[in-house]
Amino acid sequence: MPGASRPHRRPTGPDLRSVVIALSRPRVGLALALVLSAALLSTSVPPATAVDGLGDPVFPTLGNTGYRALAYDLSFEYRADTRTVDATAVITARPSRTLAALSLDALGLDVHAVRVDGRAARFATHDEKLTVTPAEPLRRGSTARLTVEYTADPRAALPHTGWVPTRNGFAVAGQPASAHTVFPCNDHPSDKARFTIAVTAPDPLLGVANGQLTQTVPLGDGRTTRRYTSREPMATELVQVSVGDYTVRERTGPRGLPLRDVVPTARVAELAPALDLTADQLVWAERHLGPFPFETYGILPADTDDPAAFGFTGLETQTLTLYKPGFLRQAEPAIGSHMMHELVHSWFGDSVSPATWADLWLNEGHADYYGLGYRYERGWPDAWGDTTLTDRMRRVYGLGDQWRHDSGPVASPTAATLFDDQRYTGGALVLFALREKVGEATFDRIERTFLREHRYGTATTRDYVRTASEVSGQDLGGFLDDWLYGRRTPPMPGHPDWTVAPVSTAPAAGARPVGPGSPEHSGTV
Repeated sequence: MPGASRPHRRPTGPDLRSVVIALSRPRVGLALALVLSAALLSTSVPPATAVDGLGDPVFPTLGNTGYRALAYDLSFEYRADTRTVDATAVITARPSRTLAALSLDALGLDVHAVRVDGRAARFATHDEKLTVTPAEPLRRGSTARLTVEYTADPRAALPHTGWVPTRNGFAVAGQPASAHTVFPCNDHPSDKARFTIAVTAPDPLLGVANGQLTQTVPLGDGRTTRRYTSREPMATELVQVSVGDYTVRERTGPRGLPLRDVVPTARVAELAPALDLTADQLVWAERHLGPFPFETYGILPADTDDPAAFGFTGLETQTLTLYKPGFLRQAEPAIGSHMMHELVHSWFGDSVSPATWADLWLNEGHADYYGLGYRYERGWPDAWGDTTLTDRMRRVYGLGDQWRHDSGPVASPTAATLFDDQRYTGGALVLFALREKVGEATFDRIERTFLREHRYGTATTRDYVRTASEVSGQDLGGFLDDWLYGRRTPPMPGHPDWTVAPVSTAPAAGARPVGPGSPEHSGTV
């Protein structure tokens, strides 16, 4: 995984029971939540250390202390002759303490100049960080504007990358820890910010990004700049920027929602049947989760068939989901459940983002849960021949101890196991158990309350447990702790006949490949 990982050593700190008690009290701040979450992880995860970054339980060095990013104003210019990108990032930050210097996450960026509030600043790159020393210290509570000018090569060989080279441009896939190979940032999902993105490309190529197009400026020299604004805050890992020979398909979805697909021009006809499924999928998703949370939605099939271009099928970059085009050429029963998985991420992952990477199951468990529900409601058997959610969950339940052995408990990932099936269908199994425990009507209220309380923000696993307990009127802390952190699979409520297979030393079938950009959404739903 990314260079954020550190040599393994045994975590120190409070025992499990004291952590659970502490987290059951009223909300704790992010820094405390990060430290306490680390105590729940397996012994293979390094403890949080402030000097390395924010101390995320999975990627300790990601992010930076001492400030919050308020806004990013990004400008990208694609040079077709060299296939490189000239870029400027303007980051508005608010220090939480007086800072003589601050750091941004950055890797593979050829930085030319840095300014702070218009004045030249000293800078140095090291260990996937860009450290900026302004002419004067930044005072606590003030607002500072950092301007970073740099060049990047989307084809550069890096330890990990968020760039996706395409036939005549690029796209971006920054999850989980590679957005900072595309632009300097505070690259942690807890620090969501406002984004405006300008993309300049030679005609007839088209530059696109998250959000809505707010300005188009022909430069008069064969280039055009297009500026996009995201209405709601966004995590850095969800940023999408792309240049290519694209056609934009615009239409109106449910309740007047603008739909925008950005499609390789040569593939518009062959991909149209898949893209036309979105409107009905939105109707189904809104029936279960409430109104779509963003200003627009659409799909971006990357203009490449290179199997190594990026190692997943789809990625929920906010308002514009990235896909492998070949996948979308299949019939609806083969792709509909996966498309629903990605769409559901607009609620779980994009609107409500994980406070730490240990909370990833909140994204993936929910996306698989509803993706599977959509599959079986439509009458599409899965790869194992199951035709109901209950049948699939029984099958996954039987693998429960094996997955906990191979991949750790659901809410205790490491960098190496972050995108294993345990976070996906294993997370869906936790939600299924909760539904069986409290009943479908109460479960639905829990889901909507959680989405409403954390809309456009972040949430921890403990936030979800707290919401479940409050809405159900019963203390679910112990029940969900066993499901989320236990080393053995608990009994399934209402199904005393379900059994768990014994653990084998061989890896469990269905585990996903790992590594930055590898995993994500391989399509088991």
